[in-house]
Amino acid sequence: MNPTYRIAPSILSADFARLGDEVRTVIASGADWIHFDVMDNHYVPNLTFGPMICQALKPHAATPDGKPVPIDVHLMVQPVDELATAFAKAGADYISFHPDASNHVHRSIQNIKSHGAKAGLTFNPAMPLDVLDWVIEDLDLILLMSVNPGFGGQSFIDSTLRKIEAVRKRIDACGKDIRLEVDGGIKETNIRAVANAGADTFVAGSAIFGKPDYKAVIDQMRANLAA
Repeated sequence: MNPTYRIAPSILSADFARLGDEVRTVIASGADWIHFDVMDNHYVPNLTFGPMICQALKPHAATPDGKPVPIDVHLMVQPVDELATAFAKAGADYISFHPDASNHVHRSIQNIKSHGAKAGLTFNPAMPLDVLDWVIEDLDLILLMSVNPGFGGQSFIDSTLRKIEAVRKRIDACGKDIRLEVDGGIKETNIRAVANAGADTFVAGSAIFGKPDYKAVIDQMRANLAA
């Protein structure tokens, strides 16, 4: 069975002065999800945006015919639970966090689910996957960073491909429908290799928002995925 691929533009690279327009435009150009990179200038460098931005953009996260488009929130913050609750209440559909940023990973996953959002775990490039042995059945998404988190525009770390393969094996063994998302340095030129390793959801920031024609970039990504 062929996987269903999802392209999730990261608004970290969008024009902050016109975020609503940017979200509507990139969805009309073919985006499947809208990705929020939430940073606190503590767990990682950089300070981005909070739940109020998510709440304000929620009405814009829809296709031209009104179908809702999922908001995918990646929390690079510490501690996790209070902000995860706030984003769930602000309308986030997926919320992922880093296991080393939580004192109790299982409790943080359950907290996200208790507020109606789907839960994910995020792994930095050098972070081991051992925690998945104990919580994978509770997850809806696993996000692998293919750059060191903090800033957009970085180059893809090639060793991530081996990590994607390892997580895909765990997901297949688990037998649950879990999204395998990759974030960092995703472009038209490498998206097929990332998919071949086992990913099905692709975060792209500057590769999309840094170009004048969002649709042309997304169409080329889809063409390469279909090749």
